[in-house]
Amino acid sequence: MKENKYDEERFFEKYGEMPRSRYGLAGAGEWPALEPLLPDFSGKEVLDLGCGYGWHCAYAAAHGARSVLGIDLSEKMLAAAQEKNAAPAVTYRRCAMEDLVLPDSSVDIVFSSLAFHYVRDFVPLVQNIARWLRPGGAFLFSVEHPVFTAYGSQDWFYDAEGNILHFPVDNYYYEGPRQAVFLGEPVTKYHRTLTTYLDALLTNGFRLARVVEPPPPESMLDLPGMRDEMRRPMMLIVSAQKPA
Repeated sequence: MKENKYDEERFFEKYGEMPRSRYGLAGAGEWPALEPLLPDFSGKEVLDLGCGYGWHCAYAAAHGARSVLGIDLSEKMLAAAQEKNAAPAVTYRRCAMEDLVLPDSSVDIVFSSLAFHYVRDFVPLVQNIARWLRPGGAFLFSVEHPVFTAYGSQDWFYDAEGNILHFPVDNYYYEGPRQAVFLGEPVTKYHRTLTTYLDALLTNGFRLARVVEPPPPESMLDLPGMRDEMRRPMMLIVSAQKPA
């Protein structure tokens, strides 16, 4: 069984206190950079891998998607999605994205938000996505940036007085599991290089459309600690297309 941290009661409660959980897309710092990259959902069949609370599923449905399938391994996440973001066009299914089986050429858009860094083997998943997408289909995802995942701790280095010195980047080319701390809890994430993310797309027939390292939006810079987020990238957004 894949790691399913989000079904642990304490972890799930902490996640529910995050702005992105409480306020939806408006509470996600990357949303101003992500929204302009979204494809036209009108009449499309959409797959959301690691759908969480279902905010993006509801967005796609509200913007004309014919059907949206949200996949997540967490029962608690899916229960929250059904409560917060149910829609006639949206179906939620419990499944690890690595285990998902779909017919070839069965969806028009594949989307994933901050979930692929929980996946051990990225390339086989990209190969599946390339098969699932119809010609001309769109593939858009966000992940934690390789600079952010490389060292593993995902925390700053501090001086004796607790002031931030720098953010550690080490063992960059050694891909694999990292023991991180997220919401005060130990979590296993998987580090891979920027080359691996992009080359996996190119070698499986995708064309890159956009690559974005979103900084914190101006509207959030006055929040505590947010200006320090300008010192290193935390997220990576990639938009790609399967040729027609």
